[in-house]
Amino acid sequence: MTRILSIDYGRKRTGVAVTDPLQLIAGGLATVATSELFNYLMQYVQHEEVERIVIGKPMQTNGQPSENLQRVEQFVDRWRKAMPQIPIEYYDERFTSVIAQRVIIDSGLKKKARQNKALVDEISATIILEDWMASRK
Repeated sequence: MTRILSIDYGRKRTGVAVTDPLQLIAGGLATVATSELFNYLMQYVQHEEVERIVIGKPMQTNGQPSENLQRVEQFVDRWRKAMPQIPIEYYDERFTSVIAQRVIIDSGLKKKARQNKALVDEISATIILEDWMASRK
């Protein structure tokens, strides 16, 4: 079986999550500097079989594109040219950061740990992947 990756693309940092090979469970994989994301993913797919990538589509609550959408689209175009055999698709990411913050608070982490933005990015990527998986059932 193969894995599915998800990406919560940010200007500085990007959260990455992945399924297990049976595609039953989603879990956080890493938070990567966005400038290093492409190379990170290229290395990852050389060692793991990845069926597809799901990337959060940044939209405002009113349905309008957010300011980050252009950067996400540039990344998607670059990926599609370099790795057409691994499809990449958009998935609505509205509210994932808010939900991730709530998950962190509910987990009982101390205030210092809750301020870790890299953790929020990784959890957001996991939420995107879990939501995408649930939408396919």
